[in-house]
Parts: sequence; C-alpha cells; structure tokens
Amino acid sequence: MEVKIELDGLQKLEKKLDRLNHILHDAVIKKNTEEMLNRARQPGGTPVDTGELRASSVAYPSEGIMGYTAEYAPHVEYGHRTQDGGYVEGQHFLQKNADTQKEILRQDYLKAIEKEIKG
Repeated sequence: MEVKIELDGLQKLEKKLDRLNHILHDAVIKKNTEEMLNRARQPGGTPVDTGELRASSVAYPSEGIMGYTAEYAPHVEYGHRTQDGGYVEGQHFLQKNADTQKEILRQDYLKAIEKEIKG
C-alpha cells in the first residue's frame, strides 16, 4: 500500500517564509548591532585613556558588524607584551559587550517570531 501526499501552494509558502525570515533577521541584527555600538560609546563601555579607542568604535548594522578601527584595539582587548618583557592583561571590553548583547539578541529573535506567529 502506498500513500501519496500532494501539497498545493508549498512553493508560495516557502517564498513567504523566506522573505519573513530575512526581514526579521535583518531588523533584529540591525537593532542589536546599534545597541552594541551605543554601549561601547558610553562610559564603561570602552577603556579610555586618550579617548581615541572609544572614538574609533564603528558599526555596520546592515552587516551585523561592530568593532574598532584603532590599530591598537586588539592589544587592549586581548593583552600584549611590554617593551621591558612584561605583560598587560587584556580588558576584553568587546567580548563583554558581545556577552551582554547575546541574551538580548536571543530575546529579540523570540519576540520577533512570536509577533509573526500571532500576526
């Protein structure tokens, strides 16, 4: 015995779901990238000595990218050796920002999905 199931309109549904997925994803990523940039520019968000590092913070929300353009940013983030052979520990400011944003991102996705389901 064989059972055959045919679904009419599956391609149309697939296209609509794909479109909604991109719209939701893009909006959530844009919001979260901008929040990370704002947090980086607030006191405590980026280590400040001269202010150059904080001023170099940039974001490309449509691409979901946030970071720093200062050449020395990785050294402040991850640590570095000093000229006298010592070591300066990294401050992990970008990682802390990303860790803070992680749960917000998750919640934003859940809210967006719930909103779409409820219509």
